[in-house]
Amino acid sequence: MPFRYCLNASTIRPAPLLEKIRIAADVGYAGIELWHDEIEAYLATGGQLTDIRRALDDHGLAVPTTIYLRNWCDTTGQSHETALDECRRRMDDAAALGAPHCIASPAAGKVDVRLAGRNYRELLDLGARNGVFPAMEYLGFVEQLNTLEAALEVLNWANHPRGTVIIDPFHAFRGGGSFESLTKLRPAQIAMSHFNDTPATPPREQQHDHHRVLPGDGHLDLKRWVALLKQIGYDGWLSLELFNETLWRQNPREVAKIGLEKMRAIAEGA
Repeated sequence: MPFRYCLNASTIRPAPLLEKIRIAADVGYAGIELWHDEIEAYLATGGQLTDIRRALDDHGLAVPTTIYLRNWCDTTGQSHETALDECRRRMDDAAALGAPHCIASPAAGKVDVRLAGRNYRELLDLGARNGVFPAMEYLGFVEQLNTLEAALEVLNWANHPRGTVIIDPFHAFRGGGSFESLTKLRPAQIAMSHFNDTPATPPREQQHDHHRVLPGDGHLDLKRWVALLKQIGYDGWLSLELFNETLWRQNPREVAKIGLEKMRAIAEGA
């Protein structure tokens, strides 16, 4: 079966929230990933979650994930309880929008992996209340939880049947990992594959989110990424996720359209 194509709202971030939904549908995406900071900003101006859900339904868009849950990974005591309060609210909002997953981002520094696993299991149990299951994300620029192997270690300590990961070619490169690590996964362990490219310079250790470019415009072997996903039997979501300020200054509809074309050309030609 073919992949399903999704637009991460960060790719056209300056556009208003409801406009992003309309653009994603108009140019041919089947889903859109929404960010909680944008959702909360929309609500703060008098909008309602029902408005967002209605726009999604009217345009036939799924919301595979919302982004993101924070401060859950390495906290304890009162700071952990405070973090959980926000995680609950965000998972409740995700449920209202029909999202099955909420991305759970890691701590930036050194982490007690057993604690992270226990806290991740707690998040998953919280998500079971309303059917929104946090997906563990690794970030290539953080100190420890920066590879797929590190994310899987957290999953192993959590030992929860609904544990999943977010995979991302940029973060795999930035964290010094290998695309071949994808063979360690079962399809059911993948909540989402983000999709993006990155230039060969600056050096890997100096790259950050804003260096990402459209698929095929960088040096990553994305055909290999897709081939490995197909090899393990994954046919879920590919989501175009960029934070490129040059693209943010361009027409958002054109960026979304070209991004989908480039993503499909690689995914369907691999």
